[in-house]
Amino acid sequence: MLVRELMTTKISRVAPETPVREIAAIMRMRGIGVVPVCENGQVVGIVTDRDIVTRLLSRVADIANAQATDIMSGGVVTCHDDQSVSKIAALMGDHQIRRLPVTNHENILIGMITIGDIARETSEHMAGEALGEIVEER
Repeated sequence: MLVRELMTTKISRVAPETPVREIAAIMRMRGIGVVPVCENGQVVGIVTDRDIVTRLLSRVADIANAQATDIMSGGVVTCHDDQSVSKIAALMGDHQIRRLPVTNHENILIGMITIGDIARETSEHMAGEALGEIVEER
């Protein structure tokens, strides 16, 4: 099975200068915990609900004017829509991440895939092995 068969294509994305308050509102409204940060369609970072709590409150002096760039994680691991789900599950385990932005071969964001998508649609065993590596203390 390929990533394109499982990925979610209705995703929210923000620009690097997007205010954190707006990102939090998007998360609340859509019921999501992660928003990719994009420039010209390419993923340059990612903001999670955890980033808002841990990075914003502990590192940013001007919380009211904080932007995505102030709290986002860079160096985002992505995958392509034509990769196999088993390889992506292994990639998630290796990098200890539960959600991956999906790009085309021009590195333009086209979707997201989660460990939950893999468990729900393919193999609970495969997802369980990946999740074991994700939560493993290293």
